[in-house]
Amino acid sequence: MTFVHRTRIKICGLTREEDVRAAVDAGADAIGFVFYPPSPRFVSFARAAELARLIPPFVSTVGLFVNPERSYVEAALAAVPLQVLQFHGDESGTDCLGYGLPFIKAARMRPGLDLLKYAASFPGAQGLLLDAFVEGYGGGGETFDWSLIPSRLPLPLILSGGLHAGNVAEAVRCVQPWAVDVSSGVESAKGIKDAARITEFVAGVRHAHG
Repeated sequence: MTFVHRTRIKICGLTREEDVRAAVDAGADAIGFVFYPPSPRFVSFARAAELARLIPPFVSTVGLFVNPERSYVEAALAAVPLQVLQFHGDESGTDCLGYGLPFIKAARMRPGLDLLKYAASFPGAQGLLLDAFVEGYGGGGETFDWSLIPSRLPLPLILSGGLHAGNVAEAVRCVQPWAVDVSSGVESAKGIKDAARITEFVAGVRHAHG
């Protein structure tokens, strides 16, 4: 199979300095900070700002929000040097606009979701992140049926949901996403990343390209 691009890699839910360094050293393209207080991967704005100082040029910083108040996002932007916003809840297209940054919108996949109609509701999005539908939001370690994904989407596809070193090569070959997003699949415990698993995950993505 011939790929027309290199699959980008985002490591999400980082909470520790050593995990940021491990992700960067392994070759991650983006680092995600979770600003959703109920999540075990939640970090405060001050903590995210500290971690962001470790991120070198050309590695993107992504802030993940779930149904936030506008003032909450604005406070995050004032404190943390974010480059991309990720909205993982039930936000509307309008809710995601007006922050002066590109955003990606998550879709929680389940049978019956019209993904083309969903994508059309977010014409301003930079990409569409597909995750498994689980209780709560994200980080559940569950995969979803990749056959539910239409062959052509109007937005770049970011594949998430239950990915790990053992299945990411198959996922990349099957779905051919623009990027993959992993959190629980590279953890030793919730919110605690494992450097070896991060390295193996990145190697799995690269292996899919032959």
